Amino acid sequence: MLIAKNPEGKLVSALETELNREENYRCPGCQGRVLLRQGQVMCPHFAHKSLQDCQFFSENESAQHLSLKAVLYKSLVNHGERVCIEKVLPELGQIADLFVGDSLALEVQCSRLSQKRLRERTRAYQQVGYEVRWLLGEDLWLGQRLTGLQRDFLYFTVKIGFHLWELDWKREEIRLKYLIYEDIFGRVYYLTKTWPLTENLMTILRFPYQAERVETYQVTQRKKVSHVIQRELMGKNPRWMRRQETAYLKGMNLLSLSDQDFFPQVRFPESKQGFAQIRLAVDGFEKLFMQYYRKRHFSYQQTLYPPTFYAKIIINRHN
Repeated sequence: MLIAKNPEGKLVSALETELNREENYRCPGCQGRVLLRQGQVMCPHFAHKSLQDCQFFSENESAQHLSLKAVLYKSLVNHGERVCIEKVLPELGQIADLFVGDSLALEVQCSRLSQKRLRERTRAYQQVGYEVRWLLGEDLWLGQRLTGLQRDFLYFTVKIGFHLWELDWKREEIRLKYLIYEDIFGRVYYLTKTWPLTENLMTILRFPYQAERVETYQVTQRKKVSHVIQRELMGKNPRWMRRQETAYLKGMNLLSLSDQDFFPQVRFPESKQGFAQIRLAVDGFEKLFMQYYRKRHFSYQQTLYPPTFYAKIIINRHN
């Protein structure tokens, strides 16, 4: 933890340079005794004197988590933002790693947590009218596939589609992965944009809503899709077993379909229980997306656009 109460009850930050290690500091959450730690690996921080059940602060914060919070805090302050680090929110029973202005929580998430817990924490913020942006540490960076947890970190805007935020501790960078799409076999495709953490963080976080240039990229469709599906079925892949069963109920067999029948292979990401961070209804954009490709000639090259592009094209066709 980076903040504590001094003997006068005032909140002080471990990032300050003139703190006395011998002072009697208290946890602002549970009021227990905490000690100021200053080492060469970890940035200066406070730690509880004895392990106890503090519902607000964790005793096993990593160097990555502490350092990222410190860097983000300094960046926000340097750009004139009104920000609290580790703001205790007793009405929610939790702490915002950083709280900007009156309603924006920034959560630096470096370790895995259950989807249930993530949804609980997100819902708590939303129910009191706060916005939350989850910024992901190295263990949660997006690879070639979306995990269930990563799906619950996804955001969506009409300008850049599905996206998520990543933090690179070693490079001191914030990274946006956007225009995220997923093919029928679960592989993800996306674009990446990177900024140094010395830049104006609030301007960066507004990018998904203010992007002006329409960006696109191409992906190559798989050939002989039915052969790939056959291997998946032979391996008892539950996802394809369910899809084959659904096809049988409609009088079809996936193995008899052509590559053209699966076009477009790259589509919107799926989530059975809905996306935890997305309150905008995306179903309408998904329908426009599918309408656009089904009216085009089949090709093994698929060009992907932001959601707003598909809406404009389909609307213009009907006018």
